[in-house]
Amino acid sequence: MKITQFSGFRFRHLKWSEHSTLLGFILLFILGTVVSWAGQEWYGLPNFLKPENLLNIVRGASYTGVIGLGMTLIIISGGIDLSVGSMTAFTGGLTIFLLNLFPGDSVMGTVIAVIFCMVLGCICGFVNGFMVTTGRMAPFIATLGTMAIFRSLIIYFSGAANILSFSDVYPRFGPASILYIPVPIWVFVILTVVLHLLLNNTRFGRYVCAVGANEQVARYSAIKINVIKLIPYIITGFTVAVSALLWSSRINCIHSSGDGNGYELEAIAAVVIGGTAMSGGKGSIVGTFIGAIMLGMINNMLVLGGVSSFLQQAARGLVIIAAVLLQYKNTK
Repeated sequence: MKITQFSGFRFRHLKWSEHSTLLGFILLFILGTVVSWAGQEWYGLPNFLKPENLLNIVRGASYTGVIGLGMTLIIISGGIDLSVGSMTAFTGGLTIFLLNLFPGDSVMGTVIAVIFCMVLGCICGFVNGFMVTTGRMAPFIATLGTMAIFRSLIIYFSGAANILSFSDVYPRFGPASILYIPVPIWVFVILTVVLHLLLNNTRFGRYVCAVGANEQVARYSAIKINVIKLIPYIITGFTVAVSALLWSSRINCIHSSGDGNGYELEAIAAVVIGGTAMSGGKGSIVGTFIGAIMLGMINNMLVLGGVSSFLQQAARGLVIIAAVLLQYKNTK
């Protein structure tokens, strides 16, 4: 168990969580291979191990995984954000509305729309963080309220219909690949590296852990509690905007009442499976990255195994419960 000294604090970074997450990933990978092989003839490469299937797993996990990276910082700081799913539809939908004001082949319009989406996501995150810090509202209640507000607004603006993009340029931002790897995967990996360094190699990251571990003691150490708790919400708003851009550019539309549903649960599940404690104070960005891919592997494995879609949510729930139980047993 690694102990880090910081301003009189002693934080316990539970290495067991990172190791158990990686072990779980390896076991799931082996299980997915066996399940896939059992459903086909015993020759040739299993469907699970085919490169196009593996890429599809990671790409599918990247949309909620990107959000989970920001959610990790919020949970480490002692908060939670239930609005990320509705915020995804809200930011993505309004971005398409703006984009449709420009000609179909306007690259400048696409750039403006992308910037608008990023700024809007940060503003939405700021609103959540402001209510939690300055408004002193419980994070669960504050973000539960904005979850309903964001969803209602985008449904109202769209008339409860699909918001279609008429741009000839915007769709190219989603399906495009670099070195045969889809862009969402590259974005997921880059954001993982950046936020990992932010959490583990900066003063801000240490402050986030301090606030989540013991807010009162952190206040006595002259840490600006409200600022440190606010920034993770803004970062999460940014990651939500990134996810909204990736998803809407892939399908070239946003469904106002359907897109983003369940994203908050998927993101929180990735964070928990990755070893971040729901009580705050400790966590891992890389663990969340692995946790998101594990969820994608579970979904893919259940499909390849012919499991009913009605039971797939139950399987994910069991994985989440097991991850929380492991945390509890190893922190007693």
